[in-house]
Amino acid sequence: MKRVLILGAAGRDFFNFLTVYRDDPDVEVVAFTAQQIPHIAERRFPPQLSGPRYPHGIPIHSESRLEELVRELGVHEVVLSYSDLSALEVLHLASRANAAGADFVMLGVRHVLKSSKPVIAVCASRTGAGKSPLSRAIVPWLRARALRVAVIRHPMPYGDLATQRVQRFATLEDLTAEHVTVEEREEYEPHIVAGSVVFAGVDYAAILATAEREADVILWDGGNNDTSFLEADLYLTVVDPHRAGHEASYYPGETNVRLADVVVINKADTAPPGAVAAVRETVRRLNPHARIVVADCLVRADDGGVLTGRRVLAIDDGPTLTHGGMPFGAAVLAARAAGARELVSPRPFAVGEIADALRAYPHVTEALPALGYGAGQIRDMEETIARAVAGGVEAVAIGTPIDLAKLVRITVPVTRVRYDIAWREGTTMEDVLEHALPLLRQRA
Repeated sequence: MKRVLILGAAGRDFFNFLTVYRDDPDVEVVAFTAQQIPHIAERRFPPQLSGPRYPHGIPIHSESRLEELVRELGVHEVVLSYSDLSALEVLHLASRANAAGADFVMLGVRHVLKSSKPVIAVCASRTGAGKSPLSRAIVPWLRARALRVAVIRHPMPYGDLATQRVQRFATLEDLTAEHVTVEEREEYEPHIVAGSVVFAGVDYAAILATAEREADVILWDGGNNDTSFLEADLYLTVVDPHRAGHEASYYPGETNVRLADVVVINKADTAPPGAVAAVRETVRRLNPHARIVVADCLVRADDGGVLTGRRVLAIDDGPTLTHGGMPFGAAVLAARAAGARELVSPRPFAVGEIADALRAYPHVTEALPALGYGAGQIRDMEETIARAVAGGVEAVAIGTPIDLAKLVRITVPVTRVRYDIAWREGTTMEDVLEHALPLLRQRA
């Protein structure tokens, strides 16, 4: 029997297990590993989900133990099952697995679920490229045409996996009842506020079946730069000219570019000179059949006057700054545009797990990552902000998709920073959704 170790980050790894390996009598999955997300290692994938072949569930270990696990568990294959890795990082993982004695496997995109409803998938080349504003623009366009839309979000099961098998979020109270993390709330809340129902969890076959009962159209809202779990009638991939070249050098972002019906080059308004043209050229080389459209990402502060002339602490989306590799986000851009006197680095004030994260990601110097994977991280973030205020910060710009000031105490003036997609070159939403319109019209 083939013994398999699945490398993951509490998402794609569980999906691959449930759809490819769980019921295969010739395979035994001996363990998962965990990376990128804190507090997800040293848990156990529960027997309620792992099935009768795994009556005691499956252990989850830190990826740092890769070689040790391969040797001790007699692993034959190591299966890569998480996203936003550079090509070099993938090669290093393969080399570690191979040197320890195991084969290294990357599953193809044929391992997807097929829906009875039309599916629009929104994916990206990197974390933080702008999937969320694109998804937020598509949903009301569909709803305005009397189509019921279910948003299925890429998994973020960081709590009790058995109880998170199928999650349905229709109200903000649902988020509170489920004790979601800051990172989960950032993805779910904007959709809910706009009137959508969001589905997520662990078991995506059951999640899809639940969503199909309520929808005419399924919108897959991707996470990181992972590929869609669902076979898509329209595949949209967002690429980021702030990280020109990454669309061809990050896994599985390049796969998303190659799969795309439409590639959206986002953030053109703030991109470095020549970056949009360079990204366009790379996309044409990788996928000459894709339609390429260009968009601005319009950043605006609710009250820019709060930031003008002041020493500002900018708080931006955590995953975008950390494993997404961006040094700044919308809050930094808004503070600069508003004429902040100074952008204050969070580094001298960081405590606990926030300080640990900043040490792990030295490129983050101008913004505080909004990290809240657990109560401890939220406390550390609140203490970091309080220390920054004591150190002279006069205002805070919050560039996350939620009202973070309701979750952490901030004692100086605060403004939220929002960002929306705006098409260039005469493009319309009809142009972007052109491939899917015949199917959508059949449902209308």
